[in-house]
Amino acid sequence: MTATMTDTHYFSAHYFSGLQDTVAAALREDIGSGDITAQLVSATQEATATVVCREDAVICGRPWVDEVFRQVDPALSLAWQVSEGQRVVPGSVIFNVHGPARALLTAERSALNFLQTLSGVATAARGYADLIAHTQTHVLDTRKTLPGLRLAQKYAVATGGCHNHRFGLYDAFLIKENHISACGGIHAAITSARALHPGRTVEIEVETPEQLEAALTAQADIVLLDNFTLEGIKAAVQQTRGRAKLEASGGYTRDALLATAEAGVDYISVGGLTKHLRATDFSMRLHDAAS
Repeated sequence: MTATMTDTHYFSAHYFSGLQDTVAAALREDIGSGDITAQLVSATQEATATVVCREDAVICGRPWVDEVFRQVDPALSLAWQVSEGQRVVPGSVIFNVHGPARALLTAERSALNFLQTLSGVATAARGYADLIAHTQTHVLDTRKTLPGLRLAQKYAVATGGCHNHRFGLYDAFLIKENHISACGGIHAAITSARALHPGRTVEIEVETPEQLEAALTAQADIVLLDNFTLEGIKAAVQQTRGRAKLEASGGYTRDALLATAEAGVDYISVGGLTKHLRATDFSMRLHDAAS
């Protein structure tokens, strides 16, 4: 099966590849040789805690949160009050967790770090998806992700209603200016890509209508319009119609992104989905502590 860059069903298993290792690394970073503050609490004390969201958000990150608590202490029991991808309002209870108080306190920050980061991405993605819902355009993420969290962030993008570009340098071609120069031209680059990995998606970046025509003649699957004006994008849509998919990029404002989608491109890539994320505000409060 050949997957397109937005075939998130095909890649769904990849989202959770290495999840346990990612969580383990986060816990090592935070706990180190041991949580000395949690040692102030009796080893026999148990407690229940509630996590609340303090703003409008799309909730995302349950698999990572679950794994944090499981790795810290399997005796910790979570009861989720919302579904993954659900919109919530300020004051919404997200989950309750019960178990050994020490372990609960130790797990708190790492769990909330995953939850706030992935919910932030999902919330932003939902905003973009809603903005252009009346068009046929898909908003794509990019490889501009936090190191070590690419799969998690791409999962959050899909949870929020946007789509995934390639996952890395291995699953699709994206031929840019320096590749074209090194290969000896657009036709040579695309021909070499087809020969090296038949069946892989071949996308190429162009900067002019002439380069676009060369890419179409060489039968690229997707052509990336790099910093085209709106009028240039509209002309490219007419020039390309039925010959390839078109992607636009260029650091758009919301208004410009909407106009570009309405111009008829297939995809718009937005690096800010994952690199300019704003973490969602959550808090956890202990109650019903008993020793």
